[in-house]
Amino acid sequence: MRESSQGVTVVALLADPDAPTEIAQHLARVLPARLAGKSGQGRRFDVEVVSEPFTAGTEDLSTLTRRIVDRGRAESWDIVVALTDLPLHSHGRKLVVDLSHEHGLALLSLPSLGGLRFERRALRAVEEAVLSLASPRAAGAAEEPPRGQSLGRFASRLAPIHPGPIDEDETADLRYVVSGPRGYLRVLGGMVRANQPWRLVPGLSKALAAALATGAVATVNSTLWSLSEALSTPRLVIAMVGSVALMIGWLIVDAHLWHRSEGASPEARKRALLYNASTVVTVCIGVLVCYAGLLVINLVWALFLLNDRVFASMTRTPLHATEYWTLSWFVASIATVGGALGSGLESDEAIRAAAYSKREQERRRMLEDDGE
Repeated sequence: MRESSQGVTVVALLADPDAPTEIAQHLARVLPARLAGKSGQGRRFDVEVVSEPFTAGTEDLSTLTRRIVDRGRAESWDIVVALTDLPLHSHGRKLVVDLSHEHGLALLSLPSLGGLRFERRALRAVEEAVLSLASPRAAGAAEEPPRGQSLGRFASRLAPIHPGPIDEDETADLRYVVSGPRGYLRVLGGMVRANQPWRLVPGLSKALAAALATGAVATVNSTLWSLSEALSTPRLVIAMVGSVALMIGWLIVDAHLWHRSEGASPEARKRALLYNASTVVTVCIGVLVCYAGLLVINLVWALFLLNDRVFASMTRTPLHATEYWTLSWFVASIATVGGALGSGLESDEAIRAAAYSKREQERRRMLEDDGE
């Protein structure tokens, strides 16, 4: 790691576009004070955010590390911390962070931090990585940190992360990974969190308009009043699950979100499985939010519109809270099916933002545009 001649350590947060850049911008506001307070000796830190698609076209660790090293050499940075929302792999394990004290760089895969307390974990990971790279041992050229060295607080705070194997020809001298079913779920949660599934809701404006129109008409349909009274709770649950599943399936198929494995290797198949699982969960969360909104709107509409005497004359059942709830629940399922049909009118851009494979294609186009 180079020492800044002005006595200020320049830290660059090299972030992929979208969620990693947003995280980096948040970290840049709090990192300088935290790093200065923990490093001691009156040391100062200047944190810069650089948004670039440095992972475009590859997920190979050696290629990514080479890109980061070359990018750092072209600038006056002392430390480079690269942030990506891609789930990177090393020796069959999910990568958390790679560090090279010789080159003053760290590569952090954000999904491996999990979906809960995401920003706090990202702050701790970047903070500990920078402090490790900025330590006197890292700054000195005479001594290189031994492979397998522990980062202490970094590992304990981010358990169940543990040290990972490193080949002799790799640039990294310290690596942390997660593995096993728990690690898989952790990465999946982080991918879903990075996808920001709540952004899917405003992107489905035409589908929601179709669903609301369907719900408004269905609420005043006397045939549906009788059907809702005749349906048991298990059947209402089946109707809800079926309508939500139809909406999810239609969105994935219509927007071409399904990721196909580009290779026959087990690692490529696992990566495709992880991509598709994160896409399904992301779209599922977005659709469930839409469903809950439809249910509330339909309930309010029914409370405002329905007349208890007309309802009782058609169904021979008094109009009480249970009837309002049952009808609104059933109508929400019907409206969701109508929304699935209306989603075909949507632009695919908002929906595709939920899929890692599509975001990778966007990065490739950005890189090509920059080259031109």
